[in-house]
Amino acid sequence: MKVTLLGTGSPIPDPRRAGPSQLVTADGLTVLVDCGRGVLMRLVAAGVLPPMLDGLLLTHLHSDHITDLGDVITTRWVMSPVARPLTIWGPPGTQEVVDGTLASLRPDVRYRIDHHADLTDGPAVTVVEVSPGDTFSVGSATVRVGATDHRPVEPTVAFRLEVGDTSVVMGGDGVPCAGLDELCLGASAYVQTVIRDDLVKLVPMQRLQDILDYHSTVAQAAQTAARAGVGTLVLTHYVPSMQPGQEDDWRALAAAHFDGPIVLGDDLTSVEL
Repeated sequence: MKVTLLGTGSPIPDPRRAGPSQLVTADGLTVLVDCGRGVLMRLVAAGVLPPMLDGLLLTHLHSDHITDLGDVITTRWVMSPVARPLTIWGPPGTQEVVDGTLASLRPDVRYRIDHHADLTDGPAVTVVEVSPGDTFSVGSATVRVGATDHRPVEPTVAFRLEVGDTSVVMGGDGVPCAGLDELCLGASAYVQTVIRDDLVKLVPMQRLQDILDYHSTVAQAAQTAARAGVGTLVLTHYVPSMQPGQEDDWRALAAAHFDGPIVLGDDLTSVEL
Protein backbone atom coordinates (compact mmCIF):
# COMPACT_ATOMS: atom_id res chain seq x y z
CA MET A 1 0.00 0.00 0.00
CA LYS A 2 1.18 3.50 -0.79
CA VAL A 3 -0.21 6.76 0.60
CA THR A 4 0.49 9.94 -1.35
CA LEU A 5 -0.20 13.41 0.01
CA LEU A 6 -1.62 15.04 -3.11
CA GLY A 7 -2.42 18.31 -1.36
CA THR A 8 -0.98 19.43 1.97
CA GLY A 9 -2.48 22.91 2.06
CA SER A 10 -5.35 24.53 3.91
CA PRO A 11 -8.21 26.90 3.00
CA ILE A 12 -5.64 29.71 2.66
CA PRO A 13 -4.32 29.70 -0.94
CA ASP A 14 -0.69 28.62 -1.10
CA PRO A 15 1.32 28.57 -4.35
CA ARG A 16 3.28 25.53 -3.13
CA ARG A 17 0.42 23.45 -1.77
CA ALA A 18 -2.77 22.12 -3.29
CA GLY A 19 -5.87 21.68 -1.14
CA PRO A 20 -6.34 18.73 1.21
CA SER A 21 -6.35 15.39 -0.57
CA GLN A 22 -4.70 11.98 -0.26
CA LEU A 23 -4.31 9.08 -2.67
CA VAL A 24 -4.22 5.48 -1.48
CA THR A 25 -3.02 2.82 -3.91
CA ALA A 26 -2.42 -0.91 -3.61
CA ASP A 27 -2.94 -3.98 -5.76
CA GLY A 28 -6.51 -3.56 -6.97
CA LEU A 29 -7.00 -0.20 -5.25
CA THR A 30 -6.83 3.44 -6.36
CA VAL A 31 -8.91 5.68 -4.13
CA LEU A 32 -9.00 9.42 -3.48
CA VAL A 33 -9.63 10.83 -0.01
CA ASP A 34 -11.03 14.38 -0.11
CA CYS A 35 -10.62 16.62 -3.16
CA GLY A 36 -9.29 20.08 -2.36
CA ARG A 37 -8.24 22.67 -4.91
CA GLY A 38 -5.83 21.49 -7.60
CA VAL A 39 -6.25 17.81 -6.78
CA LEU A 40 -6.35 16.51 -10.36
CA MET A 41 -3.09 18.20 -11.31
CA ARG A 42 -1.43 16.51 -8.35
CA LEU A 43 -3.20 13.22 -9.14
CA VAL A 44 -1.75 13.14 -12.65
CA ALA A 45 1.67 14.16 -11.30
CA ALA A 46 1.44 11.06 -9.09
CA GLY A 47 0.92 8.94 -12.20
CA VAL A 48 -2.82 8.35 -11.87
CA LEU A 49 -5.42 9.42 -14.43
CA PRO A 50 -8.96 10.25 -13.25
CA PRO A 51 -10.59 7.20 -14.92
CA MET A 52 -8.34 4.98 -12.79
CA LEU A 53 -10.08 6.05 -9.58
CA ASP A 54 -12.11 3.35 -7.85
CA GLY A 55 -13.91 5.87 -5.68
CA LEU A 56 -13.80 9.01 -3.57
CA LEU A 57 -14.01 9.20 0.22
CA LEU A 58 -15.03 12.48 1.87
CA THR A 59 -14.19 13.00 5.53
CA HIS A 60 -16.43 16.06 5.81
CA LEU A 61 -17.99 18.81 3.76
CA HIS A 62 -15.89 21.86 4.58
CA SER A 63 -15.22 23.72 1.33
CA ASP A 64 -11.45 23.17 1.31
CA HIS A 65 -11.98 19.40 1.25
CA ILE A 66 -14.49 19.38 -1.62
CA THR A 67 -13.47 22.40 -3.74
CA ASP A 68 -12.62 20.33 -6.81
CA LEU A 69 -15.51 17.86 -6.60
CA GLY A 70 -16.95 19.16 -9.87
CA ASP A 71 -13.59 18.79 -11.59
CA VAL A 72 -13.19 15.20 -10.37
CA ILE A 73 -16.68 14.25 -11.56
CA THR A 74 -16.41 16.00 -14.93
CA THR A 75 -12.87 15.03 -15.86
CA ARG A 76 -13.28 11.38 -14.88
CA TRP A 77 -16.48 11.24 -16.98
CA VAL A 78 -14.96 12.92 -20.05
CA MET A 79 -11.72 10.92 -19.96
CA SER A 80 -13.34 7.50 -19.46
CA PRO A 81 -13.56 5.58 -22.74
CA VAL A 82 -16.31 3.43 -21.25
CA ALA A 83 -18.91 4.81 -18.86
CA ARG A 84 -17.94 3.92 -15.30
CA PRO A 85 -19.97 5.23 -12.35
CA LEU A 86 -18.09 7.12 -9.64
CA THR A 87 -18.99 6.10 -6.10
CA ILE A 88 -18.58 8.73 -3.40
CA TRP A 89 -18.70 7.80 0.27
CA GLY A 90 -19.15 10.57 2.80
CA PRO A 91 -21.08 11.70 5.89
CA PRO A 92 -24.75 12.67 5.84
CA GLY A 93 -25.09 15.76 3.67
CA THR A 94 -22.90 14.35 0.91
CA GLN A 95 -25.89 13.63 -1.34
CA GLU A 96 -27.00 17.25 -1.07
CA VAL A 97 -23.52 18.49 -1.99
CA VAL A 98 -23.22 16.12 -4.94
CA ASP A 99 -26.71 16.99 -6.19
CA GLY A 100 -25.81 20.68 -6.08
CA THR A 101 -22.54 20.03 -7.88
CA LEU A 102 -24.26 18.04 -10.62
CA ALA A 103 -26.85 20.81 -11.00
CA SER A 104 -24.07 23.35 -11.54
CA LEU A 105 -22.57 21.09 -14.22
CA ARG A 106 -25.76 20.73 -16.29
CA PRO A 107 -24.86 23.35 -18.94
CA ASP A 108 -21.39 21.84 -19.43
CA VAL A 109 -22.80 18.31 -19.61
CA ARG A 110 -25.29 19.42 -22.24
CA TYR A 111 -22.57 21.11 -24.30
CA ARG A 112 -20.42 17.98 -24.29
CA ILE A 113 -23.24 15.58 -25.13
CA ASP A 114 -24.29 17.83 -28.01
CA HIS A 115 -20.71 17.91 -29.28
CA HIS A 116 -19.53 14.33 -28.82
CA ALA A 117 -21.49 11.51 -30.44
CA ASP A 118 -19.97 8.90 -28.11
CA LEU A 119 -21.21 10.74 -25.00
CA THR A 120 -24.88 9.93 -24.65
CA ASP A 121 -25.36 10.34 -20.90
CA GLY A 122 -24.02 12.64 -18.21
CA PRO A 123 -21.67 11.54 -15.44
CA ALA A 124 -22.97 8.66 -13.35
CA VAL A 125 -22.40 9.26 -9.67
CA THR A 126 -23.50 7.06 -6.78
CA VAL A 127 -23.47 8.52 -3.28
CA VAL A 128 -23.28 6.37 -0.17
CA GLU A 129 -23.72 8.30 3.05
CA VAL A 130 -21.90 6.60 5.92
CA SER A 131 -21.82 6.78 9.70
CA PRO A 132 -19.37 5.61 12.36
CA GLY A 133 -19.38 1.83 12.62
CA ASP A 134 -20.13 1.25 8.94
CA THR A 135 -17.92 -1.06 6.87
CA PHE A 136 -17.75 -1.29 3.09
CA SER A 137 -15.44 -2.35 0.26
CA VAL A 138 -13.76 -0.24 -2.40
CA GLY A 139 -11.43 -1.95 -4.82
CA SER A 140 -9.36 -4.46 -2.86
CA ALA A 141 -9.76 -2.58 0.43
CA THR A 142 -12.08 -3.02 3.34
CA VAL A 143 -13.00 0.39 4.75
CA ARG A 144 -14.14 1.06 8.30
CA VAL A 145 -15.78 4.34 9.29
CA GLY A 146 -15.01 6.03 12.59
CA ALA A 147 -16.26 9.06 14.47
CA THR A 148 -14.30 12.30 14.62
CA ASP A 149 -14.82 15.52 16.56
CA HIS A 150 -14.73 18.63 14.38
CA ARG A 151 -17.62 20.40 16.08
CA PRO A 152 -19.44 22.62 15.33
CA VAL A 153 -18.93 20.88 11.96
CA GLU A 154 -20.90 17.64 12.12
CA PRO A 155 -21.24 14.92 11.16
CA THR A 156 -17.63 14.20 10.25
CA VAL A 157 -15.90 10.86 9.79
CA ALA A 158 -12.52 9.18 9.49
CA PHE A 159 -11.75 6.16 7.32
CA ARG A 160 -9.55 3.13 7.95
CA LEU A 161 -8.53 1.36 4.74
CA GLU A 162 -7.26 -2.21 5.12
CA VAL A 163 -5.62 -4.37 2.46
CA GLY A 164 -4.39 -7.64 3.89
CA ASP A 165 -2.35 -6.87 7.01
CA THR A 166 -1.72 -3.25 6.03
CA SER A 167 -3.93 -0.37 7.12
CA VAL A 168 -4.05 3.40 7.04
CA VAL A 169 -6.36 5.77 8.90
CA MET A 170 -7.39 9.02 7.26
CA GLY A 171 -8.29 11.19 10.24
CA GLY A 172 -9.50 14.29 8.41
CA ASP A 173 -10.01 17.43 10.49
CA GLY A 174 -10.78 17.36 14.19
CA VAL A 175 -9.51 17.11 17.72
CA PRO A 176 -8.61 13.89 19.55
CA CYS A 177 -11.56 11.70 20.54
CA ALA A 178 -12.31 8.14 21.58
CA GLY A 179 -13.72 7.21 18.16
CA LEU A 180 -10.50 8.20 16.42
CA ASP A 181 -8.37 6.37 19.01
CA GLU A 182 -10.36 3.19 18.40
CA LEU A 183 -10.13 3.46 14.62
CA CYS A 184 -6.35 4.03 14.74
CA LEU A 185 -5.61 1.08 17.04
CA GLY A 186 -2.65 -0.82 15.61
CA ALA A 187 -2.85 0.85 12.17
CA SER A 188 0.20 0.78 9.92
CA ALA A 189 -0.14 4.54 9.42
CA TYR A 190 -2.27 7.43 10.61
CA VAL A 191 -2.70 10.58 8.50
CA GLN A 192 -3.82 13.67 10.41
CA THR A 193 -4.40 17.32 9.56
CA VAL A 194 -2.60 19.55 12.04
CA ILE A 195 -2.10 23.10 13.22
CA ARG A 196 0.70 24.84 15.08
CA ASP A 197 -1.28 26.41 17.89
CA ASP A 198 1.76 28.33 19.11
CA LEU A 199 1.93 30.17 15.77
CA VAL A 200 -1.80 30.58 15.23
CA LYS A 201 -2.13 32.29 18.62
CA LEU A 202 0.19 35.04 17.39
CA VAL A 203 -2.23 36.17 14.68
CA PRO A 204 -4.77 38.76 15.94
CA MET A 205 -7.66 37.61 13.76
CA GLN A 206 -10.77 36.07 15.30
CA ARG A 207 -11.55 33.75 12.39
CA LEU A 208 -8.09 32.25 12.62
CA GLN A 209 -8.22 32.00 16.40
CA ASP A 210 -11.49 30.07 16.05
CA ILE A 211 -9.74 27.13 14.37
CA LEU A 212 -7.87 26.36 17.58
CA ASP A 213 -10.89 24.63 19.08
CA TYR A 214 -11.51 22.09 16.32
CA HIS A 215 -8.16 21.05 14.83
CA SER A 216 -5.52 18.75 16.28
CA THR A 217 -2.23 20.34 17.17
CA VAL A 218 0.96 18.57 16.11
CA ALA A 219 1.38 17.34 19.68
CA GLN A 220 -2.19 16.07 19.90
CA ALA A 221 -1.84 14.11 16.66
CA ALA A 222 1.34 12.53 18.00
CA GLN A 223 -0.38 11.66 21.27
CA THR A 224 -3.21 9.97 19.36
CA ALA A 225 -0.64 7.96 17.38
CA ALA A 226 1.14 6.91 20.56
CA ARG A 227 -2.05 5.87 22.36
CA ALA A 228 -3.18 3.80 19.39
CA GLY A 229 0.20 2.21 18.74
CA VAL A 230 0.27 3.14 15.06
CA GLY A 231 3.32 2.38 12.94
CA THR A 232 3.86 5.72 11.19
CA LEU A 233 2.45 9.19 11.80
CA VAL A 234 1.82 11.30 8.68
CA LEU A 235 1.08 15.00 9.11
CA THR A 236 -0.65 17.18 6.52
CA HIS A 237 -2.95 20.23 6.01
CA TYR A 238 -0.47 22.49 7.77
CA VAL A 239 -1.81 25.64 9.43
CA PRO A 240 0.00 27.93 9.12
CA SER A 241 1.75 26.68 6.01
CA MET A 242 4.98 24.89 6.84
CA GLN A 243 7.78 26.87 5.20
CA PRO A 244 10.96 25.39 3.69
CA GLY A 245 13.44 24.69 6.45
CA GLN A 246 10.80 24.38 9.17
CA GLU A 247 10.32 20.61 8.87
CA ASP A 248 12.60 19.82 11.81
CA ASP A 249 10.67 22.20 14.08
CA TRP A 250 7.34 20.56 13.24
CA ARG A 251 8.79 17.07 13.54
CA ALA A 252 10.30 17.83 16.95
CA LEU A 253 6.89 18.81 18.33
CA ALA A 254 5.54 15.40 17.31
CA ALA A 255 8.62 13.44 18.35
CA ALA A 256 8.18 14.63 21.92
CA HIS A 257 5.10 12.39 22.12
CA PHE A 258 5.56 9.68 19.46
CA ASP A 259 8.73 7.65 18.95
CA GLY A 260 7.84 6.07 15.61
CA PRO A 261 8.50 7.37 12.09
CA ILE A 262 7.02 10.84 11.44
CA VAL A 263 6.37 11.90 7.86
CA LEU A 264 5.70 15.47 6.75
CA GLY A 265 6.55 17.32 3.60
CA ASP A 266 5.33 18.94 0.41
CA ASP A 267 2.67 17.84 -2.06
CA LEU A 268 3.35 14.42 -3.62
CA THR A 269 5.20 13.15 -0.55
CA SER A 270 4.46 9.42 -0.42
CA VAL A 271 4.76 6.65 2.15
CA GLU A 272 5.15 2.97 1.32
CA LEU A 273 3.51 0.73 3.91
